[in-house]
Amino acid sequence: QVTVLVELKARFDEEANIRWSRRLEEAGAHVIYGLVGYKVHAKLLLIIRRDEDGLRRYCHLGTGNYNDKTARLYTDISYLTTNEAVGRDMAALFNVLTGFAQPPEWERLSVAPTVMRQAFIDLLRREAAITRAGGAGRVICKFNSLNDVKLIEELYAASQAGVSIDLIVRGICILRPGVPGLSDNIRVRSIIGRFLEHSRIFYFAGDGQPYLGIASADWMSRNLDRRVEHLVRIDEAELIEAMLTQLGYYLADNESVRVLQPDGSYQRLRRPSGGQPPAQQHMLELAALSMRRDAEQSRRPTRFRPAKAPQ
Repeated sequence: QVTVLVELKARFDEEANIRWSRRLEEAGAHVIYGLVGYKVHAKLLLIIRRDEDGLRRYCHLGTGNYNDKTARLYTDISYLTTNEAVGRDMAALFNVLTGFAQPPEWERLSVAPTVMRQAFIDLLRREAAITRAGGAGRVICKFNSLNDVKLIEELYAASQAGVSIDLIVRGICILRPGVPGLSDNIRVRSIIGRFLEHSRIFYFAGDGQPYLGIASADWMSRNLDRRVEHLVRIDEAELIEAMLTQLGYYLADNESVRVLQPDGSYQRLRRPSGGQPPAQQHMLELAALSMRRDAEQSRRPTRFRPAKAPQ
């Protein structure tokens, strides 16, 4: 039994989505077309399978679309898990989207347009409170665009509390970093490379109790108010370490980066990265290394053990 939600409001892909919808229906899938008044922008796959020891939910949550063309051109992050809490949240979300349930209390997911913005606000305020109490608040976020005024105000407040904030924002950003008395502790960089940066990663240090999540949403009002989006918390320590290492590559990249200045202009850096290749090249090399290891071990999955995480 297959149910597919196809969002017809997809820039440049409307015709293709209609075509796919018809093919899926002809194949016997139950096709639905989202919610009235909201664009469904979440990228989710849930497979419920009867294994030898009972039913199990296989969950895939991504930052990019299930699109064979953009998969070759964009950088994205995805999370594949059989975690029971994530599975319960995923099943509940699909029930909401198909009209069979009301939004529940989420366990590992935060979903827009209901609770995602407040989840980010709470995380930023937690870092500010930690810093005011003498701790070291730390925020690293990577996404495509930033224009949500409420979140920008929270970022300014966190900066004024002393929280160290690094934002990796590929495109639109209406926040002004480095303004004395307002955003002294905020730095914004944009990575331009061979691939279009599309991953959305959010890290809040939490004084030893970190929150790291990946999401389908940018920090834009349209994502948080007028779209169905997902943010999933990653709890596995090894994955958190690996993601922090990847963020560290982007923060250390001085060759592919443009840094946002307090006046709103961008300054391109061309300084050597201390022998380290640009972030995208580094990730390509890691991918190639992983593929070679998998081939050597008869396709047995291997796990990359990351280097030192950013401070």
